[in-house]
Amino acid sequence: MKRRLYGCLVFLFLLFSLAGFVLVSSFTIRLIHHKLEAEEAERLHREALLIANRYEEAYYSTAYTLQDFYSQLIALETYLGGQIWVVDRNGRILVDSSKPMLDAAAAPRIEEFNPADFGSGYILRGTFYDYFDRNVLTVYAPIAHNFNLIGYVLIHQNAAVIETTAYGLLDVHYLTWGILALFVALILLIIAFGIVHPIRKIAHVAGLYAGGELEKKVVIRQNSEIGYLSASLNYMANEMNTLEDDQRKFISNVSHDFRSPLTSIKGYIEAMLDGTIPPEMQERYLKTILFETERLTKLTSGILELNKYGAHGRTILDITSFDINEVIKQTVRAFEGICIEKRISFEVILTDKELLVAADMTKIQQVLYNLIDNAIKFSHHDSVIDIETTLKNEKVFVSVKDHGIGIPKESLGKVFERFYKSDSSRGKDKKGTGLGLSIVKEVIQAHNENINVISTEGVGTEFIFSLPVARDGA
Repeated sequence: MKRRLYGCLVFLFLLFSLAGFVLVSSFTIRLIHHKLEAEEAERLHREALLIANRYEEAYYSTAYTLQDFYSQLIALETYLGGQIWVVDRNGRILVDSSKPMLDAAAAPRIEEFNPADFGSGYILRGTFYDYFDRNVLTVYAPIAHNFNLIGYVLIHQNAAVIETTAYGLLDVHYLTWGILALFVALILLIIAFGIVHPIRKIAHVAGLYAGGELEKKVVIRQNSEIGYLSASLNYMANEMNTLEDDQRKFISNVSHDFRSPLTSIKGYIEAMLDGTIPPEMQERYLKTILFETERLTKLTSGILELNKYGAHGRTILDITSFDINEVIKQTVRAFEGICIEKRISFEVILTDKELLVAADMTKIQQVLYNLIDNAIKFSHHDSVIDIETTLKNEKVFVSVKDHGIGIPKESLGKVFERFYKSDSSRGKDKKGTGLGLSIVKEVIQAHNENINVISTEGVGTEFIFSLPVARDGA
């Protein structure tokens, strides 16, 4: 395709050049010749009219003789560059500027001379009744006295003079055409380097992308549609590469998280079957198998839940208006049993008795459940979990803060990644899948809101997310 494009441009250039040459060589030369001939004929006709008046004056005047007229005619022949005749009505050449004057009786006669051959104009082209051995342009003007026609003035000019002038002008047109062709060739070269060459680079890199080589980038520094196309292609490749990396990481993490409990389950069952574990101890190991099975179930549910949101947090939300304070109270009550066991208490500080937000209530309940569950897992015994709502700038900010082990600084930017677990959390979070906070972030981003984390290792962790305030009538 890239060769076709460049070849098409070259073909169009050659076609333009050939068409220009043909146009200049044929059509333009005809126009020039026709225009020059018309202008020259008009000029000669004006002179012929003046000569006709002078001849009539010389013929019938005593002060101005025919000899004086003939002398002036010789000078006019040099000026006009043409042969001047005076003929009578019968076609006899009375005066010829190229020959001495003759008596009327000795004057040669033009055979078949007929003024009607000039037609409605005053121009005749050709050899003039074979009198000349070359083509001439002949114009005539009648000579009249007292409204009586007594003869004609004929001026013959060699047609080659006009053709020479026309071809001289044609050389100028050829030069202009040549300059224009060079200009078009320059434009073609600019197009080749500015459009065709970048498109070839884009096509080459796109071919690499099709083959799975997503690391190659298109380097085109143009502030144009082609530059935008290359930037978009690079962005697409980066997204595909990131998606591929995420997919590999996802499969690796899923495989790792599934392999561990499956290995334990398989090992315990085989030990029971081959008698390594005696019957009186099997109940204990069956509880371990049940624990690992529940973990697998939770991991599968988390993956299915996360799959609903896709790669960019796009999901269908059921936006309604509800009281976030009431949802927080309900979620906290769900953890009362485990909190009593771990001697953990809640300190809930809510803004106003009712605080309406516009969001998907089911998914926000899930966010709160995951954050509170996470806070309980990493809190010490006899500690407090603070939950607070704040209203600011048409936004509701919800804070869930524990006073537990905290998150290491180097792990703080990765807590929302799928399957990620910091080293300090692995000992406490036996049932964790590493998907809870990923789900939380996906839900909040689906609402076009933000969630942030503040943590100090050994002090505690605080998660803060925002929701839009419900408008009146929502």
